[in-house]
Amino acid sequence: MAFTEIAELESLLGHQFRDPRWLHQALMHSSRIPERAECDPAESNEKLEFLGDAVLELIVSEELVREFPDWSEGQLSKSRARLVNATAISLSAQRLGVGKYLLLGRGEEKTGGRTKPALLADAYEALIAAIYLDGGLEAARGFVRRSLVEGTISVEAERLGHTDHKSALQEFLQSRGMTPGAYHVIAETGPDHQKTFRVEVRIGGQVTAIGCGRTKKEAEQSAAIAALIQLGVEEN
Repeated sequence: MAFTEIAELESLLGHQFRDPRWLHQALMHSSRIPERAECDPAESNEKLEFLGDAVLELIVSEELVREFPDWSEGQLSKSRARLVNATAISLSAQRLGVGKYLLLGRGEEKTGGRTKPALLADAYEALIAAIYLDGGLEAARGFVRRSLVEGTISVEAERLGHTDHKSALQEFLQSRGMTPGAYHVIAETGPDHQKTFRVEVRIGGQVTAIGCGRTKKEAEQSAAIAALIQLGVEEN
């Protein structure tokens, strides 16, 4: 890669490499290895992709636990799966313009490798590893936050990490000829900008379950899944 290309990509990534060889390897697709110059000892990005996948899961898990302390393990797992799936990370790589900088073999070049979602996703994970190895976890965390997490969690908070448990509960009750659940806010705590809501769901006039959340909708979903667990529909 030319110096100008390295500087350009570093600007997009928000990280200046102390050792540019990590960046070079992160962009090296296996198809390029047989064609690379004899003076170029770089391996393909496959090992960095392996490491980057683990670092990405750690960072996203940490962000979710911090952002949603009341979510269950199941909700957190589903949220993480949505955030780090191949489609999501390939789109992040596409937004960064990573395809332009990939080091591809002639065959991949001819078949549109620079726009293939799988190659972009692999390169994104390899770049995470490269930044981690060059600058540490905090540098990698900053990159993931900027390129993938920021905005996504806040915009999709209501749908991340859970199915519509209220609908699932209603469908279950209807299938048993029971009355729909009724939700009531029973407590609000905390300052206006950081409230916690406590909601109960009543079935047949009896309090069946209680849930908490940072919004009323989140608390209702939490109460609904608690009711589903008590009814034996879902496992704890």
